[in-house]
Amino acid sequence: VSTSHLQLAAFALGTIGWILCTVSMGIVEWRVWHVDNTTVISSGIAWVGIWKVCFISYLYVSPGYREQFCHKFSGYDSFIPHEIYAAQGLLLIAMFTGLLGLAATIFALRNVYMGVTHKTLIAPFFLVGGFFYIFAGLCVLIPVSWNFYSVTHNQSIAFPPSYYMPSSPAAQEAGAAIPVGIVAVILLLLSGIFSLSYRFPMTANTITK
Repeated sequence: VSTSHLQLAAFALGTIGWILCTVSMGIVEWRVWHVDNTTVISSGIAWVGIWKVCFISYLYVSPGYREQFCHKFSGYDSFIPHEIYAAQGLLLIAMFTGLLGLAATIFALRNVYMGVTHKTLIAPFFLVGGFFYIFAGLCVLIPVSWNFYSVTHNQSIAFPPSYYMPSSPAAQEAGAAIPVGIVAVILLLLSGIFSLSYRFPMTANTITK
């Protein structure tokens, strides 16, 4: 038990990182677009996520009320940029591999705290968990960095007319999903490093076995 404090911390950090990875997938504010034409987009702000685009409109409701309109992306939409497609696939992979990392770490910690001393039941699972954490962190890092690059260069998206979205915003900024993803990357990578640093204690009993 005394040799697995870092791995216990890895499990805690990995759990938080995996949760943040999952949360970032559901947040629609990956890119915040500021538009000049407020005829339909009444607030002048639209949120572009990896699964849908949303905005507030007063057009179809009574004065004093507002309604949020969202258009979901489908796998057949050719106008979706590559960085959004990459984010969809890589974040799903990150969520799955992060879960495998948590499962491997839980199994190893279970054996540690139950007093199982055979290294074939502990050390390999910490190592596997560490590799899964790092792989999940890299899968989050790529789409977060790519979409942040697109935001900083104010890249456009050719939305169809039915979306009521301009092809280019007047300005855009990174939404809440970007910093959430960055924190998830940091926590997952730290979890992987901590898990990979496990060394099975070499005691006389171990050497005899």
